[in-house]
Amino acid sequence: MDSTLTERSRSYSDFSSILDYSAYDPLPDDWLIGITDVVDSGSAIRRGAYEDVNFAGVSVIAAVGNSWGTYDFPFTFGGDGAAFALPAGGLEHATSALRQVAALAKTDFGLTLRAGLLPVSEIRANGHDVRVARDAASSRASFSMFAGGGLRWAERELKKGRYSVELAKTSSKPDLKGLSCDWLPIPNQHGMILSLLVEPRETTSSGTFAALARRVLAVFDASDRQGHPLPERPPTPRKPETCVDPESWLEIASHSDFKKYDDVLRLTLDCSEEHADKAEAILQEAAVRGDIFYGMHRQSHAVMTCLVPAASPQSHLHFLDGRDGGYSKAAEMLNRMRVNPSLA
Repeated sequence: MDSTLTERSRSYSDFSSILDYSAYDPLPDDWLIGITDVVDSGSAIRRGAYEDVNFAGVSVIAAVGNSWGTYDFPFTFGGDGAAFALPAGGLEHATSALRQVAALAKTDFGLTLRAGLLPVSEIRANGHDVRVARDAASSRASFSMFAGGGLRWAERELKKGRYSVELAKTSSKPDLKGLSCDWLPIPNQHGMILSLLVEPRETTSSGTFAALARRVLAVFDASDRQGHPLPERPPTPRKPETCVDPESWLEIASHSDFKKYDDVLRLTLDCSEEHADKAEAILQEAAVRGDIFYGMHRQSHAVMTCLVPAASPQSHLHFLDGRDGGYSKAAEMLNRMRVNPSLA
């Protein structure tokens, strides 16, 4: 097997360090980037299928990890889709997983899942990069962060019909062992669950964006537990037999991705109206200056999808989103601003 994520990227325990471009290490040219995206996820969410959208979005991570035999590769969850990187030797694993999860989304959930795959060299040939760092949730688990604009560009190209993985006429089921939705939607404790996306414009320097992101994060740092959307005690499980002691729950909470960066700053926060309004004012000012596009969505609950690798259950990870559309709804606002910057 090719070199691992651990050998390819540095790890940081302070999220603010991730905002510096110098914290990231480039992936080799021959590595592969996989992208998925639920088509018209907004319509599915409006009919109440937000859990299906989240599950379909994150499923490729489980499918690739179980096929590859390890989760020691870069990946990130974006609400209605995901992205990952594998060495060139993972081509068959990546292609098969993408085909399988696209078929699963259609047959089990009635969703159309775009699936794309391309080499890092193709992204660089088009003027962008893919660089990776890790945000250490604990000594046993970390989340990948991406910089360089490559993921953002690849996703846009996929939506134009480029780099799509041709779907097989028949496809076996993906191995999603370890992937589950064990908890009922988790209510806010401070006023709302805020889904927030902040994207730098092509002309915005990494330093300018990092300074802005730190200003926004400082707003929520002043709130209880920095806006962490998971409570300190276990919420309501879907099944009565699901029993988690308070200490184990605190570890679950610490292994969640409520703050991340994948060419876009993504936050899922439990905060007050006052803090949300203050952050929005900062973002609105930056959007008018021409530094960023942003999108936000306010809702009452968070949702969590859990991934517990069979080979390393202590490295469990938990992916967060807002129940009422979350990142997908925030992305709709961001995309409108991108199309028409005067909306800022």
